[in-house]
Amino acid sequence: MMSRQSDLPRLDSILGQHVANRSIPGLVALVCQQNDTDIVTLGTMSLDDDRPVRRDTIFRIASMTKPITAAVAMMLVEDGLLRLDEPIDRLVPELANRRVLRQIDAPLDDTVPANRAITLEDVLTFRLGLGVVFSDTFPIARAIAGFPGFGMPDPMLPMTPDQYMARVGTLPLMAQPGERWLYTAGSNVLGVLISRAAGQTLDVLMSERIFEPLGMVDTGFHVPRDRLDRFVTAYRNQNGHLAVFDPPHGMYAQPPSFPAGDGGLVSTAGDFNAFARFLLSGHAPDGRPLLSPASLDLMTANHLTDAQREDGGFILGPARGWGFGVGVMVKDSPDGVPQGAYGWDGGFGTSWFNDPARGMTAILLTQRLFDSPDPPQVHKDFWQALNTVVADAEPWPTRDDMSDSIFGTKTE
Repeated sequence: MMSRQSDLPRLDSILGQHVANRSIPGLVALVCQQNDTDIVTLGTMSLDDDRPVRRDTIFRIASMTKPITAAVAMMLVEDGLLRLDEPIDRLVPELANRRVLRQIDAPLDDTVPANRAITLEDVLTFRLGLGVVFSDTFPIARAIAGFPGFGMPDPMLPMTPDQYMARVGTLPLMAQPGERWLYTAGSNVLGVLISRAAGQTLDVLMSERIFEPLGMVDTGFHVPRDRLDRFVTAYRNQNGHLAVFDPPHGMYAQPPSFPAGDGGLVSTAGDFNAFARFLLSGHAPDGRPLLSPASLDLMTANHLTDAQREDGGFILGPARGWGFGVGVMVKDSPDGVPQGAYGWDGGFGTSWFNDPARGMTAILLTQRLFDSPDPPQVHKDFWQALNTVVADAEPWPTRDDMSDSIFGTKTE
């Protein structure tokens, strides 16, 4: 079997086919294994701009924001500011004393009392009883139409975090707390909750706890003016052709009034790799411990029952469960992602997973929006190619054994 280094040209060729046929204008692919990081850059910043995509090109990472929000929450748990089993009523009184729809298609006033309060763990695992509904005929679907946390990210939402929670507080729950896995709203609730717990806005909190310690210099909730030349144009499929969804000077060119914990961030391949590698060890590059192995294990373990995974299968697919902010592979995927790997996709064109058994991080950033929860073929081709690219890897140590193999020193 070919080594990773000698097989990277094959990865370049596989991904290049998608750029050549213009299904995507450009991409950045990163493969990091143990002490080696390799990056493939292909294509251009937009269909009308022949400037090449570079390693430091900035992309909208959408739902790849979720694990960062969850990681900050676990830091606050370790600080003693939060408990996983604690009802969220203290910090999010808008969701206290909930009523629950008698059934998902019921009128909004046809409710029963919640069996118990929503806990922080419910929010982290997306079992708080709020999320995406896949039928626009239900009354609850009409009530949440166009509302962030229940659909596509919208950084131009003219709403503060407190106003957002006030609006969420007018909704009945769609399921009893702990009962069902419902996608995405939990991360927005979590973002407000941790902001209130820390007494800081979410952008400042993430910057101090994650971005600055990890050296993530180009990650944030908007792109500053002096970096807009490194920000790609985003496209969506329109009748078989790519149409502009968001230009560089569009939705992300100014700070949002509501920093969305579910999908609000922009980033680069190098920045996100710093976060992904942090999840393998819990340490900053200078060796400082930022999060314990126990917390990371909780984040990256499946918390769903088989029935909950099946219920959420339209989003999760056939092989994934859910941890805290990440999908967790409970078996090998048809596209080559192995059991035990974890990560998530961003519907604005990005995907990532860590394979802890091989010490591998794989990141693909594109500017083409997904047409559905099932990623475009370029992502699947990338994942499948990695089975060959990293086939000769040595086993990777556990988090408890992490040492200079990642950061140069072992922190006791």
